[in-house]
Amino acid sequence: MIDLKYQIKYNSQIYPIKGFQSFANDHRQLSDKGERYCFSMALMLQNLKLSSNIPPEYTENAQNTLYKMQEHIEGRGHKYQWSLNDFEIGAPLGRGKFGRVYLAREKTTRYMIALKTLYKIELIKGRVEKQVMREIEIQSHLRHPHILQLLTYFHDHKRIYLVLEFAARGELYKELKRQPGERFNEHLSAKYTYQVADALEYCHKNNVIHRDIKPENLLLTYNGDVKLADFGWSVHAPSSKRTTLCGTLDYLPPEMVTGQTYDVYVDHWCLGILCYEFLVGRPPFLSDSQQETYVKIKTLNIQWPEQITPGAKDLISKLIKRKGSERISLAAVKKHFWIQEHKNNPK
Repeated sequence: MIDLKYQIKYNSQIYPIKGFQSFANDHRQLSDKGERYCFSMALMLQNLKLSSNIPPEYTENAQNTLYKMQEHIEGRGHKYQWSLNDFEIGAPLGRGKFGRVYLAREKTTRYMIALKTLYKIELIKGRVEKQVMREIEIQSHLRHPHILQLLTYFHDHKRIYLVLEFAARGELYKELKRQPGERFNEHLSAKYTYQVADALEYCHKNNVIHRDIKPENLLLTYNGDVKLADFGWSVHAPSSKRTTLCGTLDYLPPEMVTGQTYDVYVDHWCLGILCYEFLVGRPPFLSDSQQETYVKIKTLNIQWPEQITPGAKDLISKLIKRKGSERISLAAVKKHFWIQEHKNNPK
C-alpha cells in the first residue's frame, strides 16, 4: 500500500501495489508551473451541434475510441512519466472534499478526459489514503462498457491525478431530478437497471464488491448509457466475508445494519433499492432518522406506490430479500421479463 504520509514528508516516488498485477511505476515530480491550455466547456458543447466538430469519443464508436486511448497510454509503457504537460486543462466539472475534477484533453490523441485531482494532505487528514489507493488499484484493472475507466494516474508532491474516461452528461442523480415527478419512466429505469446489473456482474466475476451503488455514483455518457463510477468503498474479496459498515444509509442491506458478515449480495440489494428509486424518485426506506431507517430495513417495511407496476415489483422484491443468498442473481436480473419488456422499448 502506498504511504502518502511518507511521500509528502520525503517527496518519494509511487511504487507498484501488490495484489493485482503491478500497475504503478515510478513517476517524476511534477511542477505546477508551465504553460496551461484552457478551452471553454460551453464552446465545446456548442461545437457538438456541428457534426464535423463532434469529438470522436461522443460518436457511436466511442468504445473503440476509448480502446485507442488505452492503447496509446499502454504503448508509452510503464516507464513513461505522465505529467500535467501531457494535457490541456479546461473547465472545472465538479469538486469534492478532497479535490476537484476538470475537463481536459490529452495532447497527442486529442481525447477528452476527466482529470480528478486529490490533495494528499486532505486524504491524510480524512484518514482515507488507503481507501483511495485501493480505489485506484481496483478501478484501473476494470474494463467494461458500463464502468467508468481509469486510464492512468500520476502524482506530484501535493496531489494525485486520476485520468478518467469523460462521461459528458454527468451524474445520473441530476438527470433523475430533471425528470417529470423526479423519476424515470419504465423504459429508462429498466435500461439503467440492466446496465448496472451488467457492470456489477462483471465486478463480481473479478471478485470486486462495489458496496456503494446509488444514483450519485452513476454517470451518463453523451449517448445516454450508464457508467458505474466511484469505487471508493469497493473491495477486492476473492473468498473472505466482509464486516465493514459502509455505503449510504438508505441503501444499507439488513446484514450490514445488523452487524453480520456479508458478501457480493450486498450489491444485489442495492440494485433493488436503485431500481425502486428510479421509478419512485426516492429510496424505499427513507426516513427522518437513522434509527427509523434501520428499523424499516430490518423489517422490510416498504410501500409500493402505484407507479411501480407488477413486473417492476416482482423484480425489486426478488432483489431486496432479507437473506443475501435468496436474492436473484444478476444474470437473472438481466433476463427478467420486466427488464426485457422495457429496456429497449421507449415510450
